[in-house]
Amino acid sequence: MKILLAADQYPEYINGAATFNSRLAAGLSAAGHTVDLLWPSADGEHHTYLDHGVRVHRLSSIGLPGRPRMQVCTPRATPRQVEQILQITRPDVVHVQSHLTLGRSLLRAARAAGVPVVATNHFMPENLVPHIPVVRRFPDLAARLAWRDLERVFGEADVVTAPTQRAVDLLARSTGLPPAAVISCGLDLARFRAATPAPATGDGTAPGPTVLFVGRLEHEKHVDELVAAFARVPASLRARLEVVGMGSLRPQLEAQARRLGLGASVTFTGAVDDDALLAAYRRADLFVMPGTAELQSLATLEAMATGLPVVAADAMALPHLVHDGQNGFLVQPGDVDALASRMTRVLADPGLADQLGRVSRVVAEGHDLAGTLASFEAHYTRLVAGRRPAPAPADAPLVLVP
Repeated sequence: MKILLAADQYPEYINGAATFNSRLAAGLSAAGHTVDLLWPSADGEHHTYLDHGVRVHRLSSIGLPGRPRMQVCTPRATPRQVEQILQITRPDVVHVQSHLTLGRSLLRAARAAGVPVVATNHFMPENLVPHIPVVRRFPDLAARLAWRDLERVFGEADVVTAPTQRAVDLLARSTGLPPAAVISCGLDLARFRAATPAPATGDGTAPGPTVLFVGRLEHEKHVDELVAAFARVPASLRARLEVVGMGSLRPQLEAQARRLGLGASVTFTGAVDDDALLAAYRRADLFVMPGTAELQSLATLEAMATGLPVVAADAMALPHLVHDGQNGFLVQPGDVDALASRMTRVLADPGLADQLGRVSRVVAEGHDLAGTLASFEAHYTRLVAGRRPAPAPADAPLVLVP
């Protein structure tokens, strides 16, 4: 099949939706499909290139006000660009990852061209509202309007999916959309199994245990609670905290760590490539995810596939992955004392950490990317089989409108 994928999130601004879209494109291409991939340009300029067999279209974009490193497509240029890409690529099916400017433009252009559409939701208002100064003073109203907008856009899709049952339930509560299908974002389990945590030396000379967080440094991730809780872990454990990721709150978090006297025991590494990320998982003894707006949390799933125990917020879809007392512990969001207590319990007991980590790996087995690809391919095949013949294509220009 010829498959056209699109996301308003993009790889340079690392998040779960962009990571999933990239892995989906690579997996579909490896399976023999012709794949085109659309997302915003990180530098604002429109360009096209090949990436491991996938034709990537980076659409013109601008910096989001107040977030200059976050690029967004514009309502003026994007509809023209996606219409021309549709004419050039002639996809059998379109798959969008959001209802924002790029996603909605492509979805509507595909519907007008008679191309079936799959839409996957990675959106929660908590992931967007804090980044827009005009609306963040009215979060409840903004959330209702955002859900209503998503319903209008995704209501035009043939199939809607979400990565967990809790994400599907959230869609059902927040919109009038038909029931969505549950399809995990998945990951290449073999790659993360190979990053099994390094065994402790047991000779008393090794550095203390390492706590790891991976994700964007933004309000909804609540990394400030993790830093505060880490400061309450007994110094006798000689623990370290490694924070991997980029985001607007990094300066504040670094200042918080200094105020708490944590010094060299906390490391902020920024964004890293895939190999460095695997190395971070391998160095860690415990993964912590305090975020409260996780529709799945690929980072948590990656840590589990590596064999790490997890302490996570008892919020949204995290209990779908973290089973309290089995592969880690859940704590109420905002309860810094409980977070510190659970972290201390795991870090102080290597036997318990190993037991929890073994169960983590078992739970992760249900999220192999091969199963994700098979599920989406089944939806694509059904939709393509039922598609009515499209009108004959007009001559399409080879150069896109900037």
